[in-house]
Amino acid sequence: MDPRPSGTPHSDLPRCYRHPETETGVRCTRCDKPICPECMISASVGFQCPDCVRSGSGTGHAAGANQPRTLAGGRVAEDGHLVTKILIGINLAVYLAVLSVGDRLVAELELIGYAFSPVLGEVVGVADGEWYRLLTAAFLHQEVWHILFNVIGLWVFGGIVEPELGRVRFAALCLLSGLSGCVLAYLIAAPTQPSLGASGVVYGLIGAWVVLARRRRHDMRPVVLFVALSLLMTFTRPGISWEAHVGGLVAGALVTYAMLHAPQARRRLVQYAACGGVLLIDLGIVFARSAALT
Repeated sequence: MDPRPSGTPHSDLPRCYRHPETETGVRCTRCDKPICPECMISASVGFQCPDCVRSGSGTGHAAGANQPRTLAGGRVAEDGHLVTKILIGINLAVYLAVLSVGDRLVAELELIGYAFSPVLGEVVGVADGEWYRLLTAAFLHQEVWHILFNVIGLWVFGGIVEPELGRVRFAALCLLSGLSGCVLAYLIAAPTQPSLGASGVVYGLIGAWVVLARRRRHDMRPVVLFVALSLLMTFTRPGISWEAHVGGLVAGALVTYAMLHAPQARRRLVQYAACGGVLLIDLGIVFARSAALT
């Protein structure tokens, strides 16, 4: 018998194909891929992997108690990129609306703290009660290069993060990242500097990707290099709302860390509390900044 303890770097056990950090001695009875306890789905004989069950090639009870779960505890969906596609569709739809309507729509939806709009001919802004701008600005673009960059970012990083979190948790992450980016821009750049774009969401997904890479025990050097280069571009290129980038990055990393490291027994409670905590911080900042501006 091998005296080495299980889980050491020298263990000969294979690693789960969905959770490379977890060693296992169990394999799918259909495709023979190694699967950990989190991925095992009871079948008539042995266990099967989520891929075989989802494709219909297995006989496991996917709708039962052993339904496969994502790394964060969400349900494994057949289309692991559905929310990402919806977000991209919303951004493209709003961009087409801007092309049709013009500057007036931009003036109605962009992030403004408290200022006189020459287009609308009136005082507008979050401090004037238009809180919706904190969300609509995160889906608004004027320049083709701007929306192209953000759509590519949503597709690349959304494709990595959404399958790991599940639809509901991923949607919450995106909304909180976009909101937090706008809130930090409102706090620092308000009242007169307008801001728009899905960059807060994209950087929130980058923050989530960093946490996921560390959780999966990937080589962090290329991850850190990419984040460093992204932040360098953020702070050195003119016309970039660094506040939205940093706010989204921090919120995305915090929310994802809570989702992935919540104790198994209280996973949902901790995840809900983390999302609620970020939301309360955002609301507190908005209330305080609005009071200061008005």
